[in-house]
Amino acid sequence: MTQGYRRAIPVGVSARHVHLSQKDADILFGPGYKFNVLYPLGQPGQYAAVETVTAKTDVGEIPGIRILGPVRGMTQLEISLTDARRLGVLVPVRISAAGGGGGVTLVGPKGQVLMKEGAIAAMRHIHMSPLDALDFDVTDGDMVKVRSVDGRTVVFENVVVRVNPEYSLEFHVDTDEANASGLRNGDKVTLIHPFRVPGGNL
Repeated sequence: MTQGYRRAIPVGVSARHVHLSQKDADILFGPGYKFNVLYPLGQPGQYAAVETVTAKTDVGEIPGIRILGPVRGMTQLEISLTDARRLGVLVPVRISAAGGGGGVTLVGPKGQVLMKEGAIAAMRHIHMSPLDALDFDVTDGDMVKVRSVDGRTVVFENVVVRVNPEYSLEFHVDTDEANASGLRNGDKVTLIHPFRVPGGNL
């Protein structure tokens, strides 16, 4: 086991949020609308916008869902399973940028968008750079286990590794899992050895 396996990984708690395509942003806020940065996120170039939308179904609605920028190629709503029950929808637990879900309407100040797909509960995952991946001896798409250092002593299984040169090292869980395990932004987790399951099975 190398020193890399013992490195602490910072936690980023992922609250409910939405990524918008340019097409849907134009519908919700008006053509050419530019989002205002509220604060930067842990991943380079990513930010939480001042603007929010409402997610609505025939069962219920959740206002104040933060938009994360910049715009993406597809619209995706990331909510917890508790949120999904509140809306009365079944959402898949998937990696970000995957399809699935749907049946949720996004409401903005200028219009509405019916999401036919893209409403998900994000699978717990670790962002890392290629250098981090080399250090930890993992590759993009691998499934790993991590143990919390802070909060309660909890082992998370089925954690997918996301590798990209633009990523900073960070473990992401949603608010349901963070609250249950007592984790907050900036807390730490570590990888468990042996832990690696080769990618491609998502």
